[in-house]
Amino acid sequence: MASKGRILVVDDDRLVLAAVTHGLAQAGYEVVDADNGDEAILKARQLRPEMALLDIRMEGKSGFDVAEYLRDVARIPFMFLSAFADEATIAKVNELGAVAYLIKPLDIDQILPTVDEAFARLRSGELASAAPPPAPSAPVVTATPEPLSDPLPLAVGVLMHRHALSRVAARQRLQRMAAEQGISEAAQAERLIAAVEELARSA
Repeated sequence: MASKGRILVVDDDRLVLAAVTHGLAQAGYEVVDADNGDEAILKARQLRPEMALLDIRMEGKSGFDVAEYLRDVARIPFMFLSAFADEATIAKVNELGAVAYLIKPLDIDQILPTVDEAFARLRSGELASAAPPPAPSAPVVTATPEPLSDPLPLAVGVLMHRHALSRVAARQRLQRMAAEQGISEAAQAERLIAAVEELARSA
């Protein structure tokens, strides 16, 4: 069976890393794994995965450090899988431009749909691909990278954490909130994320 794509999985919990790696491999992905941030950056540079799934809090380089390298240097889209969902963390996730934010504990059957959707967006050109950075001889223009984030999965993650909901129930709650306000689901997601970021700034 042809590979569905190459994904880098990073987590300092060996049990979580083994479970996620095995599950993604069984689902048809080519998996590159790392249990710390330095190894993750090395493997991203050497093996050029198309997507990354990152834990956030690790000894040494954090998932945020790895994400900055993937965004600014490697141009590789990434998502987070973390047990932490406080306002400051969510604001940082959004600032970095994550494709999605998954909150532990989740089993592989809950992770796979988000990974599949991210790869579908990558294949359709909706997400930036893992193109190599410009050659050093080329003129370098400093610019803020276009954010990769879709507010919907991030907002669903916030609702899952705050109300102890499943992903499906959180999505339904977001849809109800949007209907009550008479706005689109995407607009309601953006409002929710903006409110979280405002809380983080005022904390």
